[in-house]
Amino acid sequence: MLDLAAIWDAFGMLFAMPMAWVVVPLGLLIGLVFGAVPGLSVPIAMAVFLPMTLYMEFTEAILFLTAIFTGGGFGGSIPAILMNVPGTSAAIATCFDGHPMVRRGEHNRALGLALGASTVGTAVGYLLLFLVLEPISGFVLRLGPSELFLVAVIGLLLIGLMTDGRFARAVVAGCIGVLLSLIGMSSAGIERGTFGSIYLLDGIDANAAIIGIFAASELFRLVKHDYLVEAQDKRSVSIREIARGFADIRHNLPTLGRGSLLGAGLGVIPGIGSSIANLVSYTITKQLSKEPESFGKGNPNGVVAAESANSSSEGGSMVGLLALGIPSSAATAIMLSAFSMHNITGGPRFISDQKDVVYAIIAGNLIQAVMLGIIGLLFIRIIVYLVRVPLSYLLPPIVICTVLGSYALTSSLSGPVTLVAFSILGVVLKRYNYSVVATVIGLLLGLMMEGNLVRTWQLGGSSLSPMVTRPVSLVLIALIVASVALALWVTARRKSSQPFTQTGEPHRGDA
Repeated sequence: MLDLAAIWDAFGMLFAMPMAWVVVPLGLLIGLVFGAVPGLSVPIAMAVFLPMTLYMEFTEAILFLTAIFTGGGFGGSIPAILMNVPGTSAAIATCFDGHPMVRRGEHNRALGLALGASTVGTAVGYLLLFLVLEPISGFVLRLGPSELFLVAVIGLLLIGLMTDGRFARAVVAGCIGVLLSLIGMSSAGIERGTFGSIYLLDGIDANAAIIGIFAASELFRLVKHDYLVEAQDKRSVSIREIARGFADIRHNLPTLGRGSLLGAGLGVIPGIGSSIANLVSYTITKQLSKEPESFGKGNPNGVVAAESANSSSEGGSMVGLLALGIPSSAATAIMLSAFSMHNITGGPRFISDQKDVVYAIIAGNLIQAVMLGIIGLLFIRIIVYLVRVPLSYLLPPIVICTVLGSYALTSSLSGPVTLVAFSILGVVLKRYNYSVVATVIGLLLGLMMEGNLVRTWQLGGSSLSPMVTRPVSLVLIALIVASVALALWVTARRKSSQPFTQTGEPHRGDA
C-alpha cells in the first residue's frame, strides 16, 4: 500500500531543495551529450561526475545521477537515427527503423518520435516503480541463478525469432557472441582464449565491440554518399516537425504501452537492462504487427518500441538498487557508490526507515521525465543540423570520436584494436547473413550466463537439478521450448510458401 503521508513529505522535501532543480537539467545535458557521441556511454559520464555528488545532499546526488542516466538513454538514439550508429547499446534497435526514416527525409519526425517515446517510457517506468516497489522486491529475491540463466537463453532465442527465416544462423551468431564474451580470466583463475596476450586477460570490452560491429559497415556505406539525406529539398530542420513527431506518439499508444511495460519488467532483472529490453520490445512488436515486412524499412512503431523500452527499463533497474541494495546494471552500480559515499545502504530497511526519501527520488524522476521532453527538444534543434553537413566533413570526426571513445573505455590500445577487430567481424557476419544483433546479445549476456550456470551447478551439488525442480525455472523452460517450436514452424512455413525454381526444386532458405 502507498503511504500517503510519506508521499506528501517527499514532495515537500523536493520543493525545499532548489539545488536539485539546478543539477537535474545539468545532468540531463551531460547524459544527452555522452549518449550522442559514439564511443562514450552513460556509465562513463556517471563515473566522471560521481565526485561532484560528494558536495550535494543525498537526494540531490541521486537525482543528478539519474538525470545523466535519463539523458543518456535518449541521447544514444540520436546517432542511431541520424547515422545508423548506436550511441549506446540501448539504442541498437532504434537503428533498424530510425535510420530508414532519415533516408526518406523524415529525420525531424523520427527524432521527435524517439524523444516522445523516451519521455513517456521514462515516466511509465518510474510510475510503475512508485506503485510496485515494495511487492516486486520480494519477487526479485525469489529469482535464483537457474532462472537468470534461462532468462538470458530466452533473450537469445527472441533475437533469433526476429530474423526472417534465419533462426539457426541467429542462434549460431549468438553462440559466437557468448564464446567471445568468455575470453579472458575466469573466476577460477583459468585463462581462456587469450592466446598468451596480456591485453585479453580482462576480456573483451563489450562497448568497444558493439561500436565496431555496428559502426564499420555503416561508415563504409556512408562514404558512398554526399549527405545523410540525399534529396536537397528534404534536408530541412524544423522544430515544428520535431514537435509534431513528438505529438504523433499518440498514434502509437499500443506499441508505447507494450514497450514501456516490457522495459520496466526486464529492467528489474539483474544483467538484462536496456541493452536487451529494446531488442525484445522491437522483436515482439514486429511479430505482433499486421505488417511485419515494413519493419526495418522505416516503420515508426519500430522506433517507438525500442525507445519506450530502453527508457522505461531505467525505472525497473532502480528496483534492485532501492529495494535490495543490489545494482542490476553498470549505471546503478555507480549509483550504489553514491549511496556508500553518503553512508546509506539500500534495501528493505532503507525503504521502511526513509520512505519519504525513496518517494522523493521517484517523484523527482517523474518530474525529470517532463524536463527531458523540454530540454531534448532544444538539444535536437541544434544537433539535427547534421543532415546539412557534407559527409566528407562529418565522417572523420565520427571516426576520431569512436576511436578515442574506445580508448577511453579501456585506457589502453586494446580498445581501438577491439574496435577494428569487431568492425571486420561485423562486415563478415553481414556478408554471410548472420545476425549481428544476436552476436551482440551473446556478447552482453555471456558472462552473466556463465556465472549463473556455475552457481546453479554448485547449488545443485554438481548437477543442474535446480533447473527442473524450481517452478519458475520450469515455466521458463516451457517458454524456451515454445520459442524453438515457433521458430521451426515459421521457418518451415516460409520454405513451403516459397516458389519453385525453374528446375522444379524448391528454393532453399537460409535457416
